[in-house]
Amino acid sequence: MMRQYELVERVRRYNPNTDEALLDRAYVYAMRAHGSQLRASGDPYFSHPLEVAAILTDLKLDDATIVSALLHDTIEDTSATKAEIERLFGHQIATLVEGLTKIKKLDLVSKQAKQAENLRKLLLAIADDVRVLLVKLADRLHNMRTLKWVPPEKRDRVAQETLDIYAPLAARMGMQDMREELEDLAFRQLSPEAYESITTRVSELRQFNGPVVQEIERELKDELARRGIVAEVKGREKRPFSIWGKMERKAIGFEQLSDLYGFRVLVSSVEDCYRALGVVHTKWAIVPGRFKDYISTPKPNDYRSLHTTVVGPRRQRVEMQIRTKDMEEIAEYGIAAHALYKDASGAPGEMLSHESRAYAWLRKTIENLSQGLSPEEFLEHTKLELFHDQVFCFTPKGRLIALPRKATPIDFAYAVHTDVGNTAVGCKINGTIAPLVSELKNGDEVEIITSKAQTPPGAWETIAVTGKARAAVRRATRAAVRAQYAGLGRKITERAFTRVGKPFTEDAVAKATPRLARASAEDVFAAIGRGEIKTDDVIRAVYPDWVPPRPEERAERAVSGEGWFELKRGHNLKFKIPEGSTSERLDAIPIRGINGDLPVRFAPDGGAVPGDRIVGILTPGEGITIYPIQSASLQGFEDAPERWLDVRWDVDELSDGRFPARIIVTARNEPGSLAQIAGAIGDRGGNIDGLQMHARSADFHEMVIDVEVFDLRHLNAIIADLKAREVVSQVERVNG
Repeated sequence: MMRQYELVERVRRYNPNTDEALLDRAYVYAMRAHGSQLRASGDPYFSHPLEVAAILTDLKLDDATIVSALLHDTIEDTSATKAEIERLFGHQIATLVEGLTKIKKLDLVSKQAKQAENLRKLLLAIADDVRVLLVKLADRLHNMRTLKWVPPEKRDRVAQETLDIYAPLAARMGMQDMREELEDLAFRQLSPEAYESITTRVSELRQFNGPVVQEIERELKDELARRGIVAEVKGREKRPFSIWGKMERKAIGFEQLSDLYGFRVLVSSVEDCYRALGVVHTKWAIVPGRFKDYISTPKPNDYRSLHTTVVGPRRQRVEMQIRTKDMEEIAEYGIAAHALYKDASGAPGEMLSHESRAYAWLRKTIENLSQGLSPEEFLEHTKLELFHDQVFCFTPKGRLIALPRKATPIDFAYAVHTDVGNTAVGCKINGTIAPLVSELKNGDEVEIITSKAQTPPGAWETIAVTGKARAAVRRATRAAVRAQYAGLGRKITERAFTRVGKPFTEDAVAKATPRLARASAEDVFAAIGRGEIKTDDVIRAVYPDWVPPRPEERAERAVSGEGWFELKRGHNLKFKIPEGSTSERLDAIPIRGINGDLPVRFAPDGGAVPGDRIVGILTPGEGITIYPIQSASLQGFEDAPERWLDVRWDVDELSDGRFPARIIVTARNEPGSLAQIAGAIGDRGGNIDGLQMHARSADFHEMVIDVEVFDLRHLNAIIADLKAREVVSQVERVNG
């Protein structure tokens, strides 16, 4: 275990002005706080925060970050408190340590929800101070290095979380070395056989090829020197997880891989980068389609480099990355290389002239992900945002938009602005009209066509690739559904006030919202539309002196004009309409069918068709269910009169819309009887949607047939035609 003076020396190598007293105090405090605690390996627990701090010294981080690493588990796993740490080490370090503390007291059912809430807390802390992320990544790296000591049932979960969240997060922050080690450690745990197979094959290939890497390094360096370019050349084999990913992505075997070797050419200036590229392409044949210029177009994580693949010595495919030494530092250490904090006291030093693009991306992502998503949605969308494979597209004005691979113009539109995505109706890709579901490619110029009348279809959520687009579509869909429920609830509320003889105004409802535990009148109406609030409660909230009628006094319910439902207890349900009244009342809710403007569905086991007298039953969370008034199923709602709605058909006579009905046909059991029955329905233009057959006896069987018809007249014509068939004994309609 590293001793106190050794830690101080590690920091002093890159920061001669380090606060030795602060580091000593933190070392002693953390060691005493963890006391006799042991890790799963049997080592003192304090060895873990000490190793985390050592990893961060390799990144040359400031004193406050090193101290936070030493203390990062104290609040969570010891009796230490934030107040005590703030008193001893200052507000800044206490805030960093608190940001690294998991949320323990969560009343959540699923482990996924708990994981998501802990991740949300971590990301929000990172948004305030990026050093939280650096400590967390170092913490995860050491945990992965010691994963073999973790109980077996937890290893896969930790490794999968590392692969899903922390390795991509390190990549997004440009910390490639840390990302690659995290990926390999997770890969070794999750797919041990594949990991062993790849490492064995790479070892065998290394022995077969001999010192090929050293030969290419030497030849490349000499060639550059002859052209007057001073360069450092580093060669290495690809990492196991990178090899596996390429095999999976391209569906090829190990033998088909031709670029297992990668080389970095480090030069002194951007001009030398392009000169070196010219030398490489002159010396060796380029592999078409494998050149990328990330210097003129940097990645969102600030990564800059030239990438090319050539057919080098021994006819080997060789990947080359050409960059300056400053670019190399950012490529290896990512956001840590920006060194935003250099003050020896641990206080933030002078900021760089511009915020890191990677950190700016992270802050924007966190802002997008924190807009009212459920824990599970937040976790899903965070994973989507962290995947690092990208395409780069442009707006017509030249703005660069970075998107994940397989992204569509829908994702592009939401990346430009949420309002652009919500109003998108079409697009042009490179000047040509294209579907919104097209897969975008590097360099595409995308123009989004918008319309203020457009709202995003819910199906876009399954098409979009980015978390921002999916979240925005989901919010817009919820808003549209909420508006539908609010419109329905407003009509229900108006009728309820009229029924009891009380004047209705939205202002009165708005003033009563505190008593209904809602923020606005719109929220109240939406809750009524969903069946979450009873209209009696709203009336009582607006008029506290109003006394609702007793249940026995509520035997009648208005449906049209002065008409009422007469709900009698017992087995029979009767419907009474006074003379001269009509169901075509102005305040009745129009029903256009399943695809109408309101959340509407038809009753199971019979449905309803235009021409039936109908009633709507409000079901919380589902909308309105339409029943024919003669349905026996309505008996089940006699004790809930507040759920009954006055509804009417609003169907054009020329409409070709079909509606569900169910009939029971009793027919002779003889060859061809089913064909005759199906023929009778088809001849009349009916559509069979479902069929069940039951044998009642050896001579007769019963068919339960779900048919789709235009209206009641159409249904009656089908029933009459069936009754005229010799094989048919009886036909009756089912009404629930």
